[in-house]
Amino acid sequence: MDTGRTIGTLARDAGVHVETVRYYEQRGLLKQPRRAGGWRRYDDEALSVLRFVKRAQELGFSLDEVRDLLSLRASKSPRTCSRVRTSAEAKLADVEAKIRDLESIRRTLRELTTTCPDEGPAEACPILGALDPKPANEGESSNA
Repeated sequence: MDTGRTIGTLARDAGVHVETVRYYEQRGLLKQPRRAGGWRRYDDEALSVLRFVKRAQELGFSLDEVRDLLSLRASKSPRTCSRVRTSAEAKLADVEAKIRDLESIRRTLRELTTTCPDEGPAEACPILGALDPKPANEGESSNA
């Protein structure tokens, strides 16, 4: 007779730490398990939830977003798939914006590293200069 998994076995099977299981319980992502013989015992659904959470996080969903997805996962509404798709489309838009930002950072770093003479004092370093730009009006005399 299967009495369920201990927290350590559940964590190992899901590829997370025991502390993660406890944290997800505290956050309401994972139900409190049944007790058998004084030990908490987790069923297959708990393992499924942990794997779901882990995969959703790999795709960039926050724990609050994962909680929403878990509630949709349990929903019987005929509009569930549409709501999940909307959530995924919003996440995709976020990811695409981050990619644009990272591409801009890459371009800037490429430009800076190609202009670096590789020798010279700190005040002549174009990379350091770009990280600490002077305000546009600094150095101008004010004739007020």
